[in-house]
Amino acid sequence: MMQEEVTEIQIPIKLFSVDRWVAIRLEYIGGIFVFAAALFAVLSDDISGGVAGLCVTYSLQITTALRDLVKYISMLEASAVSIERISEYAGLKREANWINNSNRPDKTWPNKGNISIQNYKTRYRQDLNLVLKGITCDIKGGEKVGIVGRTGAGKSSLTSSLFRLIESVDGGIHIDGINISDIGLHDLRSKLTILPQDPVLFSGSLRNNLDPFNIYTDNEIWTALSHAHLKSFISCLKVKLQFECGEGGENLSVGQRQLVCLARTLLHKTKILILDEATAAVDMETDDLIQETIRREFKDCTVLTIAHRINTVLDYDKIMVLDQGLLVEFDSPKSLLDNRQSIFYKMAKASGTV
Repeated sequence: MMQEEVTEIQIPIKLFSVDRWVAIRLEYIGGIFVFAAALFAVLSDDISGGVAGLCVTYSLQITTALRDLVKYISMLEASAVSIERISEYAGLKREANWINNSNRPDKTWPNKGNISIQNYKTRYRQDLNLVLKGITCDIKGGEKVGIVGRTGAGKSSLTSSLFRLIESVDGGIHIDGINISDIGLHDLRSKLTILPQDPVLFSGSLRNNLDPFNIYTDNEIWTALSHAHLKSFISCLKVKLQFECGEGGENLSVGQRQLVCLARTLLHKTKILILDEATAAVDMETDDLIQETIRREFKDCTVLTIAHRINTVLDYDKIMVLDQGLLVEFDSPKSLLDNRQSIFYKMAKASGTV
């Protein structure tokens, strides 16, 4: 708390220092103009006393004029940046239709959670290289798949493709037989659940963060909090679910923010769950709590996990090893570990797991 107060005090001090820095230099420039006007008035023989006094009087106002000039130039530059950003955003390519009325899946879709990826290729922008270079695999409903690979292998790009944050260049992804590129973004994204690496909370009550659309009852929310191991903490608060979360959840620890996101995931339970290195920023104890809850509550769901710790996916059904945008290995953990030439075995050995 003391550190925050010191930071808040330092900000206006820095602004005041910058203002003084500019003012002193403008005063110097103004003084040079006044000195030059007075010097030329004294040295010139053909200038009357009235004209000399007029020149010196007007030169005294140069400092105020310079200060206003710098002020308005700064305001113009700031406004020009805003216009530049608006122009850039206006030129961005729009996403696909939010709802495709001509091709809407059933309300029960997906009821199995089968994922079929056929020769899928994608890139982030048209002028960039491919980040996924023809991935083909079939994931059965209810399977737990761990996605591993070096940095830049394409793990997060694959999960972004499932939400159509980036569109396909070639090939496609089918969920329960439906090509996700043929349906609206709302119908797709509302049927997928993600637990991100960085916990995202908004300013407002805890209840609004868990249920922003006011769909679930208080009993359902308390059940989700209990499964996320947060019920005891929330129960001790005076205002319970009306507890105000600061901006970005600043009045909660990183582990608590991640558990709140886990509770939100449990409320919005779907047949497909994506974990994007969800436990990368938490301690081992919180990691164990999250993994235990996911195994228990999502046992009938298809789970795709981007793993940063090999041991968290050793009990999964399949391991997907990516390398430079290619699927190089896709098999059970046991089969990959039995093969000492496999990339997964080498990664597990390097991490000390085997």
